Amino acid sequence: MKKAPAKKTAYAKSGVDIDLSNSIKSGLGARLKSTRRPEVLSSIGGFGGLFDAKFSGYKHPVLVTSIDGVGTKLKVASMMNQHESIGEDLVNHCVDDIAVLGAEPLFFLDYVGTSKLDTSRFHQILKGLTRACKQANCALIGGETAQMPGIYHGDDYDLVGTIVGVVDKTKIIDGKTIKPGDVVVGFPSSGLHTNGFSLAREILFKKLRMRIQDAMPGTKKTLGDALLAPHINYQLMLKELAAKVKIKGLAHITGGGFIDNIPRVLPKGVGVEIQLGAWKRPPIFDLLESKGKVSTNELYQVFNMGIGMVAIVAAKDAPKVLDHTKAWVIGSVTKGSQKVKLVS
Repeated sequence: MKKAPAKKTAYAKSGVDIDLSNSIKSGLGARLKSTRRPEVLSSIGGFGGLFDAKFSGYKHPVLVTSIDGVGTKLKVASMMNQHESIGEDLVNHCVDDIAVLGAEPLFFLDYVGTSKLDTSRFHQILKGLTRACKQANCALIGGETAQMPGIYHGDDYDLVGTIVGVVDKTKIIDGKTIKPGDVVVGFPSSGLHTNGFSLAREILFKKLRMRIQDAMPGTKKTLGDALLAPHINYQLMLKELAAKVKIKGLAHITGGGFIDNIPRVLPKGVGVEIQLGAWKRPPIFDLLESKGKVSTNELYQVFNMGIGMVAIVAAKDAPKVLDHTKAWVIGSVTKGSQKVKLVS
């Protein structure tokens, strides 16, 4: 005899299906276990995550925190119905935000807000989150999934993450020793990473009327693939580099681009000159620059323009950086007022 379908609860009829939520989350334990660190004391499903605050190898451990989202890159993910890399984007963005201080990531929490739960989309996001956390040796210790019809509409959803890391107080990278004559080294991005998508979508989809399946000029990729290229995790590379040279300052080139992010690590009395054309850019930026009718200054304030992370080192250490990483010398530190100047 065919089983009758389960009767919807009043809450489910209003748009919030608790049974579906519980069903989707039922298999989380095994996946999140792959990101577990020895310091994690709690199991999945508790009211809070427990993490043992014994930091062996740290003389004076200092906790470092950050929170961020993926922005309107979510719109592109929905257009392509590909949400796995979005989870990677979120983790890697947050890891990089604390890496600029010299911090090691410890644990991560995520928030997914949506009008209605989609099982396939949820598991894609989670797969990306767990993969990136595992690669970063960062425990995915908990999260929140909120169904909020009336706040979110249609297939829209939001994805936010909080990260906690640790750094020895004596090893915090704070930019205080940066001085004129130091060198600015840039590390390549994979594309837009997680910033500038509102302007990019305006240029590409509205002004140029491109489609996500269109060929990306200068590549074998589609436009959609180029836009969804995952945000790079620079933390392990920077950790290895710090063992070879003294890194005076680091800037994650996220929202605010070069113009707003580099000054965040500059001490008083110095500025930075960025030499345009000193690095090879992903083709997506050539397209945005040539067709977008946006000023150069705004391009470098909105987008990373092919540089996802910037390090400032003494001039004598620059060759060592280039020997051990894929990078370019893209500028120099000058006397100034904590501002960035773009030089042709």
